Amino acid sequence: MDEAEREKFAAFLLRMRAAGFTDRGLIAAFEATPRASFVPAQWRADAWSERMVPIECGEAIEGIDLQMRALAALDLQPGCRVLEIGTGSGFTAAVMARLSARVLTLDRFKTLVQLARQRHEALGISNVLARQADAANGAPAEGPFDRIIAWAAYEELPRGFVDQLSTGGIMVAAIGPAEGVQVMEKLAKLGSRFERTEVAQVRLQPMATGVAAAL
Repeated sequence: MDEAEREKFAAFLLRMRAAGFTDRGLIAAFEATPRASFVPAQWRADAWSERMVPIECGEAIEGIDLQMRALAALDLQPGCRVLEIGTGSGFTAAVMARLSARVLTLDRFKTLVQLARQRHEALGISNVLARQADAANGAPAEGPFDRIIAWAAYEELPRGFVDQLSTGGIMVAAIGPAEGVQVMEKLAKLGSRFERTEVAQVRLQPMATGVAAAL
């Protein structure tokens, strides 16, 4: 990080500590992942801000504060196999790769997947597999996963994912209508059901199906 980026990272840390997030391993994984390298040049000044940041293909990535809250709720452990729905810039996959065994990250846009791969390779991250796919319903053939995170909102509780989680697994996803209140929730697998805990109120794009034909 250069001095300007380090100052913005320090401000991010102060916000997170004030909110009660003090996990040193998670903080170290964020610090070791150069977020400015994961956003287009014209938006790098906003890389460590709370606001959503535009990226390629007309998409955007969540503000850094929400990403921290979501990954903290995942409670990543060294042996975890992780499924990420919505690669975006590849930043969160890179952070999770530092804290888990393997990350499968899926996105509708081939361009986003290709850019994420390039960024991961440049950082020497080898335990992330980025792939273009329709991941609205997960990746049942690839599971079970210990952790699942989705960066788009489901209209209702995605109950089908309980079968893609290992015993004691955790999913973090937003639930709610496109034009109404959405709540990001931690969904902990208990037998054949989820125990639900609120993480944050959010406004994310609704979960889309299919893959992008042109981008």
